[in-house]
Parts: sequence; C-alpha cells; structure tokens
Amino acid sequence: MAKSPEFYIRELTAYPVGGRRVWLLFIAILANFIASYEAQISPVVPLLLKELGMPLSQYGLIAAISVIAAAVSALIFGPLADRYGRVRFLIPSLFLTALSVYAMVFVKSAATLLIVRIVLAFIEGIAISTTAGLVRDFSPRMGRALAFGFWTFGPVGSNFFANALAGWTLPVFHAWQSQFIIQGTIAMISAIIVLFNVADLSPRLRARIITSTEQAALVNEEIKQTPTVHQQLKMGEITHVPRIWTLSIGISLFLIIYLTIQSFATVLLVQGFGYETSQAATIAKYFWLLNLLTLVVAGWISDRLRLRKIVTFIGAVLAVIYMMFFATLVGTDVSEGRMIIYTSLLGGLLGIAYAPWMAMYSENAEDIKAALQSAAWGLYGFVIRIVGVIVVLILPVVVEAAGWGAWMWIGAVTGALYVPLIFTARGPWFQKIDKNQINVYSQVNKS
Repeated sequence: MAKSPEFYIRELTAYPVGGRRVWLLFIAILANFIASYEAQISPVVPLLLKELGMPLSQYGLIAAISVIAAAVSALIFGPLADRYGRVRFLIPSLFLTALSVYAMVFVKSAATLLIVRIVLAFIEGIAISTTAGLVRDFSPRMGRALAFGFWTFGPVGSNFFANALAGWTLPVFHAWQSQFIIQGTIAMISAIIVLFNVADLSPRLRARIITSTEQAALVNEEIKQTPTVHQQLKMGEITHVPRIWTLSIGISLFLIIYLTIQSFATVLLVQGFGYETSQAATIAKYFWLLNLLTLVVAGWISDRLRLRKIVTFIGAVLAVIYMMFFATLVGTDVSEGRMIIYTSLLGGLLGIAYAPWMAMYSENAEDIKAALQSAAWGLYGFVIRIVGVIVVLILPVVVEAAGWGAWMWIGAVTGALYVPLIFTARGPWFQKIDKNQINVYSQVNKS
C-alpha cells in the first residue's frame, strides 16, 4: 500500500479478492448509507413546518436551493475523486455532515434552516460520486448490479430506517429535534468505523475493467510487470458522450415519484390521505422495505442473466402502469393496512427498474474510460439533483393548485419518458447463457 499524508488513506496496489474485497465493498455501502441518512428530513417535515409557521411552498424553495448545492458538489468532486482518490474526499465529508446534522437542532427560523441545509447538502453531495466509484472499484462486472443494489441501501435504506425510527421514537420524544440528535449520533459512530476500514484502489487499478474475481489475479500480475503510466483524466471524455446524458436524464425523470416519496412521503400521506404524522412515517417505511428487496433481487437476476436493458425495461413499464393506478387512489378513503400494500408495491416496482440501470450506467461509463467512474456518477448526481430541484419547486405549486393526485399523474408521465431512452444504452437485450457460463458465475460469487 502506498503511503499518504492523510493517515486514513490506504491505497491498494493489488486488487483485493475473497473476503477482503467483500469487506471493502461493505464499507463503501456503509459510507453511502451514513451520508444518505445524515440528509434525511422527510419524516419530520410536517412537524417542522408547523413549528416554524412555514408553508410548503417556502420549504420547497429551501429544499431546492440545498439540492442545487448538492448537485454542484457532485459535479465538482466526482472528477477530483477520480484524480486524487475517493477516500481523500469521502472521510472528511462524513464527519462534517454529521456535525451539520447536529446543527439542525438549533434551527429556529427559515433563514437558519436554509443555511444548515445548504451546508449539509453541499457536503453530502460528495458521497454519491465517491461511494459509487468505490462500489464499482470493488465489484467485478459479473456481480455489478447486485453490488449497486446493496449500494442503494444508502439512499433507500436510510429512508426506510429514518421513517421507521421516526415512527418508533416520535411518539416517545414528540419533538422533531430528537430525530437529528439520533441521526447525528448514529452517523458519527458509523463514520469512525468507516475511517479505520476504508481503502482506495491505486490509480492503475482504477483504470482497469475487472470482469470477474478470477481475472483479478491476472490483472495484479500484469500490473506488477508494467511501469506506472499517469493518465490524463478529463471530464469531457464522459460529458461528450450522448448516451451518458440520456441514461442520466432518463432515470432521473423516471425517479420523480421516488424523489417525491423521499422528500414528501409523510406530507403526501397526511395531506392526501388524512393520516397522522407518526402513522404516515410508519406507512412510508414499507415503500422503502420492498424497494430494498427488489433492488437486490432484480440486481441478482440482472447479473445472473448478464442482461441489464431488458430487466430495467420490464421494471420501468410495470412501474409506470402502477403509478397511474396509485394516482387514482389519492383523496380516497384507504385503510392503513391497504395503504401499506399499495406503497410497498410502488417502491418494489421502482426497484426492479433501478437496480439493473445502475449496472448498465456504470458499465457504459466504464467502456468510455474506466478511470472516470466517479466523474460519471458525479454527472448523474448533478442531473438527478437538478431534477430534484424541479420537483421541490414545482410540486408545492401543483399540489396547492390541483392536489396530490395531479402530481402523481405527472410523475407517471415523466416516468414513461425513461422507457425509450433505454434503447440508447449499449449492451445486449437478449443472449443465450450456457451452463458453463452459469457455473463460472456461481464459482465467482462464492469467491
């Protein structure tokens, strides 16, 4: 391992295999979970708006500005992480964000809320490009979709965890500030764990495409015998390729309902269906629970078949049809048990489309230039956050004018726009898999 001025940076000069690779992959996923969990605010938004006397439209504006800060951060730090290493930027961001979460306790006005959320979002924006880069680094292509399915435990798992925790603790503590004390403490402890366990691949290893763990031994031997060559890494090599844009924009439009649930789940359930805040938080967690399950299952199927496009296509079509059905439910009298089923199915169908998309996007970016993986994910982070800005700006206006049902219909229409953009990606739709290939895959997974 190469030495670094920062004590926490461990740079690997040989590609890790076996349990070591799996552990490093877990640490990257944990880091993403921490960064995503630190940004959670949705479960307490109704209570926060009530105490601050803030209309939903004003909160939407604050959220939009903070999302812009995160978008800019992702675009800046993605290329820097490719050039100087992921960990160098990831570790400081985890601790700084935890401190920003504690600062939420002292929010007393719209102005202080704006300041804290901007700082928190800018720091948190580093995570999506750095941790996505680490997941790619430690997941050969034969297990890429499954690895990214677990990586999504960050944004998705943290939503489930935050809603579940709010459902359990809000009836006990009542105050919304309690959630940020809990969040900050959990995040700080977890950041310390990541600090002493995370590692980076060397620049030469990051520049290689690893198809299977069996291939890693050959790559390690080859690197030992070849001199170091410093690559010129330019963001333009990614941004000048149209399919990177179409895939980023397409999935971001598809995820408008996901972004809505992420930021406004409890508000939607309180205002659109008449549930209490703690009830709404409990119901919302089931959206994330089934979403987590389908992300892993769809990722596994995508890896097993070695097909990304057809799996995400089927998931997207089913999800869009279901979004239209869900839109018809808004404003009707739905029991809590039925709503748990309805929200679970919505989250599950979104997961089927998203897991294979992540592997497809990573591999399309890798084919352009393997060393620019964080730059590609930084671009995606920028695009989805810009779409997130549009959501938080337009949603309150639409909801106040036409209700939550109208917004859900908009989400279904934008989701449908993703389907034709799948055809811009490179990769097979169908292919014949022989028994030998399946056996090799199983042996690779065991390693």
